[in-house]
Amino acid sequence: MRKYLHAPTFILANIIVDIEPFLVIFYGLRYPLHGYLHTFLLAIPMGLAFGYVMFLLERFLHPLYKIFLLETAKSLKLKSFVVAGMLGTGLHVILDTPLYSDIKPFYPITVNPIYSLAATLEIYSLCVWIGSFGIIYYIGLLAFTIYRKTIKRK
Repeated sequence: MRKYLHAPTFILANIIVDIEPFLVIFYGLRYPLHGYLHTFLLAIPMGLAFGYVMFLLERFLHPLYKIFLLETAKSLKLKSFVVAGMLGTGLHVILDTPLYSDIKPFYPITVNPIYSLAATLEIYSLCVWIGSFGIIYYIGLLAFTIYRKTIKRK
């Protein structure tokens, strides 16, 4: 998928949705732990905006991405950034929705019809498996890149 979606944008978009709960906990705010950023109404546009910002920052961050092998040599278009941002924030909401009763994913509808649809252990297990696959894939990518560079030197 790295040829079609900007991986750093997708990864960071999954994380930025949790800025809201972090701020609520850190500052002790009287605000729902999972508020408006955990709704599709705000998460998707936020992902779109985040993808656009990442596209604008690409020129500055590209050398860092190349060091960590997070980008292919081929330059991606704006669409790849925006779609990665929207998928990242949307996926975060989808995975959090069955876990927390205070999430209102379809706001302004104030109920969470997906809460308890999947067991917490199932969601966390899915995340662990996907994360493990990602780590193994990334280590393989690093090993393959190192191997390829040593072959070229000989």
